[in-house]
Amino acid sequence: MTDYTTVSIPKDLAERVDETLEGTSFSSTSDLVRFLLRSIVIQHQKQGSLSEAQFEEITEQLRDLGYLE
Repeated sequence: MTDYTTVSIPKDLAERVDETLEGTSFSSTSDLVRFLLRSIVIQHQKQGSLSEAQFEEITEQLRDLGYLE
C-alpha cells in the first residue's frame, strides 16, 4: 500500500484546476499534481539535472495551468 501526504494549494487555484480538468483524463486535482510532479522528477532523474531552459519551460507550463502567477 502506498502512503500519501497532503499538499495545500489556495482554494482559488484548486477551482481553476478543476475547470482545467474538464475534458481530460485526470479525475482530480491530486491526479494532475501527481502527474506533473512525477514528470518533473523523472525528467530530472534522466538528465541528472534540469537546464535553465527546461526549468523555464516547466515554470511556464505550471503558470499556464494556474499553479504559478
